[in-house]
Amino acid sequence: MRKFTEVLDPAKYKVLYLSDSKLTPRHFYKGLLEQLGCVSKFYRGDAKRQLHRDIELMRGIHRLLPVVVVDEAHLLDREMLEEVRFQLNFKMDAQSPMALILVGQSELWDRLNLQAYAAIRQRIDLQCKLPHYDQAQTGDYIRRHMTFAGADHDIFTEGAIDDVFRFSSGAARMIDKVCTHALIYGSQNKRRIVDDHMVKRVIQGELS
Repeated sequence: MRKFTEVLDPAKYKVLYLSDSKLTPRHFYKGLLEQLGCVSKFYRGDAKRQLHRDIELMRGIHRLLPVVVVDEAHLLDREMLEEVRFQLNFKMDAQSPMALILVGQSELWDRLNLQAYAAIRQRIDLQCKLPHYDQAQTGDYIRRHMTFAGADHDIFTEGAIDDVFRFSSGAARMIDKVCTHALIYGSQNKRRIVDDHMVKRVIQGELS
């Protein structure tokens, strides 16, 4: 999401970001209005009308389209997801007041596939999934990170990478976790190379 928002033209788009596992409609409007430099009305209905007015002014005067990013969206409750639908159902579906991006783990799409959320699902134009890496991609991912870190030689042996892949199943977050623990272990033991024995020891001792 950082990479995506960096390429948006700030003369055309205004990025608003929310990340709250307990996000309620009231806090949704309050958070957006605060990022627009406004003091939110206390009642939800008033805050909603206030947000719509500010967005229309932004689009009409400054020609800016709000891009609202809601992170951890798989944790949103039914009430909040319904509020999302109301936001997209603007002027009897004649236009969208904002570009809304829901970011979450795979459970989000599982929920939206339920019949109860059909109206929301039908309003989603694009769906993107970040898949798990295969074994070769896991090795490339690790080596690329080590290059960014300034390593001038391969730190992880092929055997170590194989064990990292088996443990993580190619999930980037888990790859990061086991590699970080292995690097700390290697540093503490004055090792310049992380081999499969070290990865196994870290997995069994710290991550099992």
